[in-house]
Amino acid sequence: MSDLAPPPAKKANPAVRAVVDYGGLAVFVAAYFLFGKDIIKATWGLMAGSAVSLLVGLVFERRVAPMPLFTGVAALLFGGLALFFHDARIVKMKPTAINLVLAAVMLGGAMMRRNPLKALLNDAVHMATPAWRTLTLRYGLMFLASAVINEVFWRTQPEAVWVTFHMPVLLALSVVFSLTQVPFLMKHAHEAPADEPAA
Repeated sequence: MSDLAPPPAKKANPAVRAVVDYGGLAVFVAAYFLFGKDIIKATWGLMAGSAVSLLVGLVFERRVAPMPLFTGVAALLFGGLALFFHDARIVKMKPTAINLVLAAVMLGGAMMRRNPLKALLNDAVHMATPAWRTLTLRYGLMFLASAVINEVFWRTQPEAVWVTFHMPVLLALSVVFSLTQVPFLMKHAHEAPADEPAA
């Protein structure tokens, strides 16, 4: 191997992955309650936590996965706009925007016979193309439902309820949904892709 070749990426550490994925949100929720339920002040925590989380991923994993990069950049963008306009509604709409974009990517990709979910997972799971399309459609609908749920909550519930809902509840819903897909993955994970012969 050439001396100029880059060193291999380190294997993902679960603790590091948790910080990268949820660090910004955790700091946001903590800052909200620590600073007297001031969502604008908590937004500074969201931006700082998101920036540090991305840096942690870059330092420890030598890369930033597409999903944390997307959500981290979105947090910095929406947080910056909320602080500039001093409008907490922008922060509350951030999960809606993120989930709508993800839903559009998944559903649009499936309609175009693409597999964005497969690309997102970086070939960590091997399934036939029809199975990938089914799973992509399911996740697209889940992201769409999450966007609708967030809109309903922030528009109808007190701010403190939304903040509490924002991280643990919405996160729990996505985890529960992913767990419901495990049987489907177990059933199809050993299938060879449609364009490759079975082993």
